[in-house]
Amino acid sequence: MTSKWLFGAALAASALTAAAPASAATKFEFWYGLSGDLGERVQDVCKAFNASQADYEIVCVSQENYENNLQNTIAAFRANKQPTITQISDGGVVDLMLSGAFLPVRELMEQNGYEIQWDNYFSGIASYFANSKGEMLAMPFNSSTAMIYYNTDALKAVGFEGLPTTWEQVEDVARKMKEAGYDCPVGMDPAGTWQWWEQFMVIHNQPVATLGNGYGGLNAEVTFNQGKFVDQLTFYKRMFDEGLFVNKSKATGQTANEAFTAGDCQVTSTSIADHGSFAKQAAEGVHWEVAMLPIWEGTERQNSVVGGAALWTLKGKSEEEYKGAAAFYNFIATPEQALWWSTNTGYIPVTNSGFDSMKSSGFYDAAPYKGRELAIESLTYTPPGENSRGIRLGNFGAVRLEVAKAMQSVIFDGVDPQTALDEAAARSNEILRKFEQTYKGQQLP
Repeated sequence: MTSKWLFGAALAASALTAAAPASAATKFEFWYGLSGDLGERVQDVCKAFNASQADYEIVCVSQENYENNLQNTIAAFRANKQPTITQISDGGVVDLMLSGAFLPVRELMEQNGYEIQWDNYFSGIASYFANSKGEMLAMPFNSSTAMIYYNTDALKAVGFEGLPTTWEQVEDVARKMKEAGYDCPVGMDPAGTWQWWEQFMVIHNQPVATLGNGYGGLNAEVTFNQGKFVDQLTFYKRMFDEGLFVNKSKATGQTANEAFTAGDCQVTSTSIADHGSFAKQAAEGVHWEVAMLPIWEGTERQNSVVGGAALWTLKGKSEEEYKGAAAFYNFIATPEQALWWSTNTGYIPVTNSGFDSMKSSGFYDAAPYKGRELAIESLTYTPPGENSRGIRLGNFGAVRLEVAKAMQSVIFDGVDPQTALDEAAARSNEILRKFEQTYKGQQLP
């Protein structure tokens, strides 16, 4: 679905919204796409902001997941009932960029008298949510990257010292775990394209699409059906067939992460943001560590790309609501709040100074925080290149869905990997062409 919804009558009507009475705290809404433990932490941030001052009251509403939040924001804007702030994931950046329905965060903060050191943000994070001039459009909030988690007792049981760093080593320990009686060496949900497909492409320097992964224009075409991912999907299929990779959801209803923290699966791949949740949820006796994603031997590793989301300020709200939004952004940018957020979630600090401060204080030296610094190492492993600076494709969520369908058809239905990816690429290009037609004549900012 495209974002054409953001133009026309809805925008004109929304500009008529009246200012809130000055005598009472100004209420404004923030919609977010997190749930579970991470969603509760968002609520904690909102409560802390409300307790820190008396002028504004932020009302934070979970939409359960990123895609729901994007679609619900679309519907709300069309009905002139949009929130002041909405959390949009990395996959929805182009949709918002071309919408014309947001107020750039740099402009918002300057208009309300706040000085933010924009060059203090990690370049990989800042560039993802900035225009071609480097001007930030949205406020970085929950930033992450994909990692891999290992049960260290299971590794020791099969005689592996340290943590695997290559796919060859992952296959070797998975096979030994199976032989040692482990039912699920590696837990994998084939719908998890972000870590199993997207980040694989990036760190192996494989293009997802032409024109620099879409940075060069809306006429980009996907290329993920060429190169190393065809072989990688073939590898995933073989590992599933041998029982080395297991999808627990079909048998027990567990997600891969739930099976990992329960000790039922010994390896899983997910966001660094889950590091905090794992520390709380791991069953007694389950010992684990986190590492950068594995690469194939002979590969020159590239930096991984940022995941998570940023906060976009929508047009059509009152001046007082914008003052509240700016105050909230300033609040979450304070060193104290950034430390709290990283400590209690697993999301990385988004600024250089924040990371340096946490590192120098010994934050990463011991459990339960040890290992989180590897996410920064992964994101900054090399300077961002053409294939590793990010992905700028319209309606990218729909493209991700096509890849997920292809992966599942290969793994569960035995479809040939090349055939499945060719068909997914064809459907993805149809999605891109529709998006391009919707915004015909426009250029990425």
